Amino acid sequence: MADTGAGGRSHQMKVVLLGEGCVGKTSLVLRYCENKFNEKHISTLQASFLTKKLNIGGKRVTLNIWDTAGQERFHALGPIYYRDSNGALLVYDITDQDSFQKVQKWVKELRKMLGDDICLCIVGNKIDLEKNRTVEVSEAESYAQAVGAKHFHTSAKLNKGIEDMFLDLCKRMIERAPKAGIGAGMGTYGGQRGVDIIDDEPERRNGGCCS
Repeated sequence: MADTGAGGRSHQMKVVLLGEGCVGKTSLVLRYCENKFNEKHISTLQASFLTKKLNIGGKRVTLNIWDTAGQERFHALGPIYYRDSNGALLVYDITDQDSFQKVQKWVKELRKMLGDDICLCIVGNKIDLEKNRTVEVSEAESYAQAVGAKHFHTSAKLNKGIEDMFLDLCKRMIERAPKAGIGAGMGTYGGQRGVDIIDDEPERRNGGCCS
């Protein structure tokens, strides 16, 4: 879903967040897009939509981020939201082994529907609860490597790992979309260098009832 836009300067990438309820998907995207964190659990109904605008190597990139509901009754709606996605963040709670097992089911479904064109991140969230971890780091990292994904550890509460995760995903999505004309001459943007946030007030829309 890459769009060169007017003059070849504007590029759009679609990212979808998948995972069980209560793993922190909404908290991650709100921390990234608005630098906000709410201690109370936020239940997403169906899906909500946020945007993040970046300037990478002089090219404008808009990340369209879909935060989907994790409740079982909404799983059938998944394909509606992740079709045409350039990237996916598959989030699990490091203290919940079942949430990690469910991520593996999502990966199989994404690969079946979208093949290798979609860039995947396996995300172990809530590292602020490390003492309660039930998903071994080695297990998660080995699995991510086996399915061609990158593995990241994050904490929306502590604001750790989120920026690096999104920047790495953005880099890989661009590399897989050479037709967008932004794959060359990027310099170093695997970290903060070469990447500037140009939108301090991200747009948020609800695709369902509320978030």
